[in-house]
Amino acid sequence: MQMPSSRLLLAVSLFLTSFAARAQNPPPLEQQLQAIVAAHHGNVALFAENLKTGQTVGIHPDQPVQTASVIKLTILYEAMEQIRAGEVHLDDPIVMHKAEQVPGSGVLLFFDTPLKLTFKDTLSMMIIMSDNTATNLVIDHLGLDNINHRIARLGLKNTYLYRKVFMPATGPLPPDASRFGLGKTTPREMASVLQKIVTCDLAEPGTAPMPGDAALCGIAMHMLRNQFYRDGIPRYLETMYPDADAAIADKIGSLDDVRNDVAAVNTKQGLLILSIFTYNNHDHVWSVDNEGERTLAKLGCAIVTAWAPDGLQSFDASAPPK
Repeated sequence: MQMPSSRLLLAVSLFLTSFAARAQNPPPLEQQLQAIVAAHHGNVALFAENLKTGQTVGIHPDQPVQTASVIKLTILYEAMEQIRAGEVHLDDPIVMHKAEQVPGSGVLLFFDTPLKLTFKDTLSMMIIMSDNTATNLVIDHLGLDNINHRIARLGLKNTYLYRKVFMPATGPLPPDASRFGLGKTTPREMASVLQKIVTCDLAEPGTAPMPGDAALCGIAMHMLRNQFYRDGIPRYLETMYPDADAAIADKIGSLDDVRNDVAAVNTKQGLLILSIFTYNNHDHVWSVDNEGERTLAKLGCAIVTAWAPDGLQSFDASAPPK
């Protein structure tokens, strides 16, 4: 039966009115995130915080998860603390030998050896390219036990670096090592590590900041802002806001069934910390169209547009954001 024209026009009008209302009043952020997670073929855990307002959102934020290369943020933090203490220096010579070259991400695997680098070179390669060989050189220079002791001093109960990358452990491991591989963490705990680096919160309680802290944090931020892999959290945001150069500082981590990204996003309304982990993913394809990568991007975009609709702005290299 054909609907009378007046009723048809009314129905169309009501639909358009409802559509416009939904566009102007999108669902609450939690509802948007749950919808994205429900569509993902795998598991998701996340924690995000607006440092200006104190607002947070989470989905299983305290779930222990595989870090993959995101654990390299804790290595970077320990490096910064040892540099502050004068125990290591950015210009320390590091010599890479053939036996130290390991596969996976990065390019040092393809260099002739022996190769002389500086400690800063290895840190830069570890963060910008997620270079696994560089990461192991950094771990050797800092001491794996020192990294884990620092993690414990930060009060992180579920974060741990088990071994060097693609290298056997050198001592007894915790019983959960086989479950997590390289390292474990939770979205909330890894968010706190990145927050300390980005806000230059290096002085422990009862101690004062040091004169070189701002310059050191600037070096670390330069590495994180130039992180090479942009198909996670930055994917849609950098397309939406192409003029906001260097507004996202992040570290990714990937395994066959894992895609992670922990990011600081500088917006016109304050600094946001996003810590997102996808695991047990059905999609194991190593391409930019991997579902895990796209899920990271969708979740990041939903959080940022909900909390900072005015858009992004570049980090000010002269002063750490708060």
